[in-house]
Amino acid sequence: MLLVSLAWGASAGAAEYKGPLIDAHSHLPNARAIDAYVEAMKRHNVVKVVLLGVGGVQKDDPAWIAAAARKYPDRVVAALPLPDPTDDGAAARLDAALTKSPARAIGEVHLRQMGRRNIDRDPGDPAFGRILEVAAARGVPVVVHYELTDAAAAALDRALAAHRKATLVLAHAGEGPPARVEGLLARNPNLIVDLSGMHFQRTPALATETGPLDPAWKALLEKMPDRFLMGIDVWAPRLFEPAMLDRLFTWTRRILGELAPGVAERVAHRNAAALFHAE
Repeated sequence: MLLVSLAWGASAGAAEYKGPLIDAHSHLPNARAIDAYVEAMKRHNVVKVVLLGVGGVQKDDPAWIAAAARKYPDRVVAALPLPDPTDDGAAARLDAALTKSPARAIGEVHLRQMGRRNIDRDPGDPAFGRILEVAAARGVPVVVHYELTDAAAAALDRALAAHRKATLVLAHAGEGPPARVEGLLARNPNLIVDLSGMHFQRTPALATETGPLDPAWKALLEKMPDRFLMGIDVWAPRLFEPAMLDRLFTWTRRILGELAPGVAERVAHRNAAALFHAE
């Protein structure tokens, strides 16, 4: 019991990360929510937010994201939503849209989501392959929601190997576990992992609201600090209430503070700034 207490005491006493933060993965539930979010950004030194679509669920995502980027050009990094990655015409439409859009990401693309939506799309689908080719040519990363199993990880390996010039961002760390994620990262230099939606209100979580960062995740972050992004993944109106945003950002800075300072800076800011050209 003494060893456990000492370990928790060391974690609890860790200094909160104080540097700049980029939220590399969030959404809007309506056209007005961005105002409350930006006020929270100011309170918590969040310098940028990457706003993504919700996999085709919200038809107004493109309009809401574009309006937020116009209103807060110094804060918002706009993504280009992509509702159906298996649509044969999606790649051509995406290519045309990217010629006119300032978007610096594509997605969130829902490839595999079990439970609420039961989507199970093959990342090796030829239509998605053409999307990856467009993304590679345009230098824009593709953010994918893809919940991992051993078989799903193998399919993702094949797609990443076939499109080495494309960069994929695996949202929510594919929900882990760390060992599976580490294998994917080791085999695929064109894969980045975002840690969005792994806060104390979700399962699995990186940490409870007051508890220490999961040791296995901490070890992986410190082993591969250049491969991870921090994201909050706000999407529902209740998450935009000021008190809740304060809790989420306080939690984020607390767990980042448990990492070595250089690691925390990369995960919190530097990696996302480089990937999304969001300096």
